Amino acid sequence: MAHGSRYKVPFRRRREGKTDYGTRMKLIDLDKHRLVVRISNANVIVQIITVGENGDETIISAHSKELQRSGWLGGAKNTSAAYLTAYICGKKALKMNVNEAVLDIGLKRAVKSSRVFAALKGAVDAGLSVPHGELILPDEDRISGKHISDYAESLSDDDLKKKFSKYLERGLRPVDLPKHFDEIKNKINEDF
Repeated sequence: MAHGSRYKVPFRRRREGKTDYGTRMKLIDLDKHRLVVRISNANVIVQIITVGENGDETIISAHSKELQRSGWLGGAKNTSAAYLTAYICGKKALKMNVNEAVLDIGLKRAVKSSRVFAALKGAVDAGLSVPHGELILPDEDRISGKHISDYAESLSDDDLKKKFSKYLERGLRPVDLPKHFDEIKNKINEDF
């Protein structure tokens, strides 16, 4: 004689669309550090997380606001910002003798050349060993913002002011984005 319903309520974080427990268990079983990339509506957060006795422990973290403190005038959640934020995280990881990790993108879809994979490339370029295939990474022009620069060159002055008002408010001409990207990357290298 069976009592109650056979229906099981999924875990709260699964219902909220925050955690895929099947994938998470596979990552935990690897017993390696996880390179976690999270992109919000305003920022990029890259962390190195390990599994501790009482749950996940963040051992290294980088936030796109750190870029702004370094002088970054571009957007805080675009492809360039994702790359540079992960580059900072990778440099911090090497300082703390963390040399390898496994990418954890959470519930994000794996889309070729996306910001998540720009962040992966940033961490790898910093010296962190993260298993990946080269085909998924965005090319250098996309990471440095050359495509934005080329597009900005094709616009009239009025259109430029409309479409890139935030860049111009911060004092960055969109045409100069690739040069600015290189300057910030060099500054990060000097700091670490």
